[in-house]
Amino acid sequence: MSLVAHSLDVIRRLQSPTGAYPASPTFSAYRGYSWLRDGAFIAEGVSRHGDVAGADAFHAWCARVVGDRAGQVDSLVSRAARGESVPVAEMLPTRFTLDGVEGADEWWDFQLDGYGTWLWALREHATRHGRVVPGVEKGARAAARYLTAFWHLPCYDWWEEHVEQRHVATLGSIHAGLRAAVALGVLSAAEEAAALEAVEAVAELVEREGVTGGRLRKWLGSDAVDGSLLACVEPFGLYPAGHPVGAATVAEVERQLARDGGVYRYLDDTFYGGGRWVLLAGFLGWNHAAAGRPAEARRYLDWMAGQATPEGDLPEQVSDLLLAPGRLQEWLDRWGPVATPLLWSHGMYLILADELGVRA
Repeated sequence: MSLVAHSLDVIRRLQSPTGAYPASPTFSAYRGYSWLRDGAFIAEGVSRHGDVAGADAFHAWCARVVGDRAGQVDSLVSRAARGESVPVAEMLPTRFTLDGVEGADEWWDFQLDGYGTWLWALREHATRHGRVVPGVEKGARAAARYLTAFWHLPCYDWWEEHVEQRHVATLGSIHAGLRAAVALGVLSAAEEAAALEAVEAVAELVEREGVTGGRLRKWLGSDAVDGSLLACVEPFGLYPAGHPVGAATVAEVERQLARDGGVYRYLDDTFYGGGRWVLLAGFLGWNHAAAGRPAEARRYLDWMAGQATPEGDLPEQVSDLLLAPGRLQEWLDRWGPVATPLLWSHGMYLILADELGVRA
């Protein structure tokens, strides 16, 4: 079985009857939970390969989960409008149980990127297949109101770190998500106007404070790069592949973080010793493909495939060539072996395979 076919099979087989995609079925810290961000990219992967029903079910699940919290969103927005400071603990969570409720386990929970990424993926799926998933309007509108009101706040990044910072990858996902919500045509006139105003404000902030040396920075005020910045170019288009800032960002991420086909999250990473992430190889390959460099893109696809277990499962990261090898054991003791399979890794393999015309 090809890795495309196996990836589709793994994702279909593990998708919950509720529509949620579990992040990883056996990994102790992820088991039983679905992230909007991870799931959005997983849904994008299967949507590209014809699993319309699976992607529909995920987007419908997201819409229910977020729509069920529309009243909470409105309350948070009203409090903020009155000048109240809303505690991070009262914001919407970044992950949900497969049944769509908030889990009892503690997590680094205030992350805005997932809500923007979901709206982006919903729009991509709707455009690709020529119709909007039924019943998503309430959830999409609630997500757009939430992002419009709180886009400017510091929050955790893709990696559940640094809640005190404003992360450029998060701003890029919000920019893409609000543009998508407008394009879906589900917002009221007032919501659309507010969303467009926020889109413009995000772009202005990043241009003013999110660029250093001609490329994007990890967070406002930092000179570091981060693998998540790749998404600001392709697919989010905050700075497209043909823009000098976009091109310079991809080049600098590759220069600093890519090694022998794999991609590190950032240079100071110590999680499981700081290995190379399979899904980030997918993002770098995606950017090469978007910029018209298929040979470079194919090199990352091949590296991703080379990390599969004998059964064909893709891990979250690989533990050779670690940035901080002395920090590996503490994570093995805490959470067990690296998450395998990670469905986001499989979703990114499907996306890059589609970019390169590789089918099951």
